[in-house]
Amino acid sequence: MKDPIEYLPRVDEMPADRPQMAGPEHPIRVMTRQIAFDSGAWTAERKRKVAELFDGMAPEWSQRTRDERREPLRDALARGGELPRGWCVEIGSGTGASTPDLAQRFEKVIALDLSREMLRHAPAPPGHRVQADAAALPLTDGSAACIVLVNALLFPTETDRVLSATGTLIWVSSLGEFTPIYLSAADVHEALPGEWTGVASDAGWGSWAAFRRA
Repeated sequence: MKDPIEYLPRVDEMPADRPQMAGPEHPIRVMTRQIAFDSGAWTAERKRKVAELFDGMAPEWSQRTRDERREPLRDALARGGELPRGWCVEIGSGTGASTPDLAQRFEKVIALDLSREMLRHAPAPPGHRVQADAAALPLTDGSAACIVLVNALLFPTETDRVLSATGTLIWVSSLGEFTPIYLSAADVHEALPGEWTGVASDAGWGSWAAFRRA
């Protein structure tokens, strides 16, 4: 049986000194997997704690921005297949490190984050910044040409609802398997409802995958 995910070879060399922030037993890693595969795992208490965690990290978050972390998204945009026309929803946009790369490729970017402080520390446009819970997106069915998650929690049913029938889902882990919020490409494919095909690879310090409905 043909693998629904095509794995492309890396086109750059792995940069040195990749931070190893999390392993399989890291609490956020465990929560990420639970949320992806159990619709009831995202509780009000978890939502509150995650918002507080990222609010607290917001003032120094932009200091983490380095090209080694940004390369996976850039590679996904370049090699992840033809991107549909329309607007992009960036989930978990943080302080906006990825938004300029998306704004170069899409006519409009809606940058959402659960953390108000992350959005407050983000620079002015590009991107229309909205505080929102990715488990209940304030967007109409099938309205997004592309949904991008860079180190963000995956809510498969809601992502499927908002993405257009011909849309692309881009999943990025900026530190690969050492990213706290991490799922492999195979995990994302398994979690998504319905039939999907994907393209995946590594770049910089991380990994990426781009999915479309089969």
